[in-house]
Amino acid sequence: MATFLYRIGRWAFRRRRLVGGLWLVALVLAIAAAAMAPAGEEEDLSMPGTESQKAFDLLDERFPQSNSQGAEARLVFRAPDGQRVTARENKAAVEDTLGSLDGGGQVASATDPYETGGVSEDGTIAYSTITYTADAVDLTEATKSALEAAARQARDAGLTVEIGGSALDSEEEPGGTTEIIGVVVAAVVLVLTLGSLAAAGLSLLTAFLGVAIAFGLVTALAVPLGLTSTVAILALMLGLAVGIDYALFITSRFRDERAQGSEPEEAAGRAVGTAGSAALVGLGVVGIPELTKMGMGGAGAVALAVLVALTLVPALFGFFGRRIRSRAVRKAPADRRPGSERPGSERPGSERPHPVPAAAGRPGPATRWARFVLRRPAAVLLIAGLGLGAVAVPALSLELGLPGDESKPVETTQRRAYDLLSEGFGPGFNGPLTVVVDMSGSADGRATTDLVVRTVRGVDGVASVGDPVLSRTQDAAVLTAVPQTAPNSGETKDLVHAIRGAVAGVEADTGADILVTGTTALNIDISEAVSDALIPYLTVVIGLAVLLLTVVFRSVLVPVKAALGFLLSVGAAFGVLVAVFQWGWAADLVGIEQTGPVMSLMPILIIGIVFGLAMDYEVFLLSRMREAYVHGASPGEAVVGGFRHSGRVVAAAAIIMISVFAGFIGMNTPTIQTMGVGLASAVAFDAFVVRMAIAPAVLALLGHRAWWLPRTLNRVLPNVDIEGEALSRHVPASAAELDAAVPRLPAGRQRH
Repeated sequence: MATFLYRIGRWAFRRRRLVGGLWLVALVLAIAAAAMAPAGEEEDLSMPGTESQKAFDLLDERFPQSNSQGAEARLVFRAPDGQRVTARENKAAVEDTLGSLDGGGQVASATDPYETGGVSEDGTIAYSTITYTADAVDLTEATKSALEAAARQARDAGLTVEIGGSALDSEEEPGGTTEIIGVVVAAVVLVLTLGSLAAAGLSLLTAFLGVAIAFGLVTALAVPLGLTSTVAILALMLGLAVGIDYALFITSRFRDERAQGSEPEEAAGRAVGTAGSAALVGLGVVGIPELTKMGMGGAGAVALAVLVALTLVPALFGFFGRRIRSRAVRKAPADRRPGSERPGSERPGSERPHPVPAAAGRPGPATRWARFVLRRPAAVLLIAGLGLGAVAVPALSLELGLPGDESKPVETTQRRAYDLLSEGFGPGFNGPLTVVVDMSGSADGRATTDLVVRTVRGVDGVASVGDPVLSRTQDAAVLTAVPQTAPNSGETKDLVHAIRGAVAGVEADTGADILVTGTTALNIDISEAVSDALIPYLTVVIGLAVLLLTVVFRSVLVPVKAALGFLLSVGAAFGVLVAVFQWGWAADLVGIEQTGPVMSLMPILIIGIVFGLAMDYEVFLLSRMREAYVHGASPGEAVVGGFRHSGRVVAAAAIIMISVFAGFIGMNTPTIQTMGVGLASAVAFDAFVVRMAIAPAVLALLGHRAWWLPRTLNRVLPNVDIEGEALSRHVPASAAELDAAVPRLPAGRQRH
């Protein structure tokens, strides 16, 4: 693999104008496709195979005149202080408001609160439910504007009016202040790490180009593939972070090769052949789960970032020339740059090598840290392991759910409508349960329906049960049960199971099929399905990654260490999510106004993304260690060599990744906020605690055993050559390069 990528790097360097032109054409085509494509829409949440989804499908079949998952709005009215909504003038204002909605093209019905019992006991709050013939994603702007205009009409009459439900749900658009701050931090870190505006600009330029193409493709394919705004934001988040990181790794390796005396084209080939190999291995273990569209968008953005890094980055090396190198190296006196041309005579891409002794100067922070860990490996391992374990403790209390109006900011009308309904009718009123009775197998449909109503009313925790509504063919009935507790509470989850258990006896006695559904029940079913899938998913992803890393590092213990370290870091990240989103610790800092369960899709999504990123750092850091080890360095020398070459770059890459992810925390979408906090904390724990502390400590304790591989496996496993051994056979290395790879190597200890 290294040889193949080496050739790609050299080809891209030589054909830089062609490569740059092709990527520019790809960018223009992606932007044009996005501009011509119709706007994408959010899709209804569903989970095939669950009881709640089966009930929705049955409702669509038996009640074809209605849309079981159609858009719904609740107009919530509150009378002025000291008045009731039943007063003549207030009642007239409510009726006029509802009358203004009649005849709307997408309005199916609007209930009268004075006829349907939609007035609170104290008479201060009333609500009307407006149902629509279309899903929320299909509502026109005219329909939404009419709803908002009706609310303004009632406000003008002196009433307090808020709008709840799904009708006003909107997509979150990227591009806020916090995202820009994240990019600015990334740019500063790049400049400080590389010491060159040109090198930093190269990394940002390639990342932005990859993100622009990915974003354009997601927009263009939104309608045919059903891609949502969350997919676009995920693609932006991952594409930006991964694109900058991969460009940074390859640029850093290019500069190392130039410092060792390689010609620019040769350095470009070697940089892509080694760091590029690690990038492809990192891509191979990005186990982004197939959460359908999210998985497609995230994996596609990462793949595009890798492709840009492998081709456009070496092409830009040719355009930027020696400006890629740090200012300190460029300003070095001529006598310290053997073979250099006269000042000012260099042409971009053609300047001669400027060897710089690798061992010159004082050891950097990464080298000093590695030597510190080697002196006290047991203490470092104990402190880091116990620290991550302590942070992970809250994860034992992880509760999964899906956010509703209660999680929205208090300044939104949906959240205020939620609070008004809770105040007037109880918290469970915001999450009613729908009970669907299929009476096609029952002898007496009416008796069956009555029995179901009595049974559900008798379940503890049910506040009220509405009258059943029969289908036109009289073979199905639907009724509404209102819990006493809030939709996302554990008591409501228990209530759903209690109702399902209670009606099981009715099914046995009558032959009817009784299903519990509704948005609340669907959310509960999805959360439980995700919880059940976590352990199998972790097992599969980690198992495959261990196999892949065994091939990469030709070792048994290194992959196991990497997998166990990942479990520690992701456990700590889940602990942070529980502490912030469930317990409310530091919730004000990230703009969380209402605590509740962690969004159910997040654990699998975070596991998949973070595992790929964690293995990136593992591969980039340990590949330099193995490179030194196979050339004869002792285990300790290999650790120091790996940190000297890659430690600073990996730390910078992690800071960039954290900054980009943290930049999305400021968005008001719970999904994106949870993802930002989870990914930022997971990368911080994995890069700085697991890879920088636990990994070298374990390697120091294991010694030569860390790189042991049974002979049978060594013969069977393919050789992917992550450290570029094949390049050493095809292209002679300079003496300075071998010196750098094998620090303080005693004579006669070369391994072949």
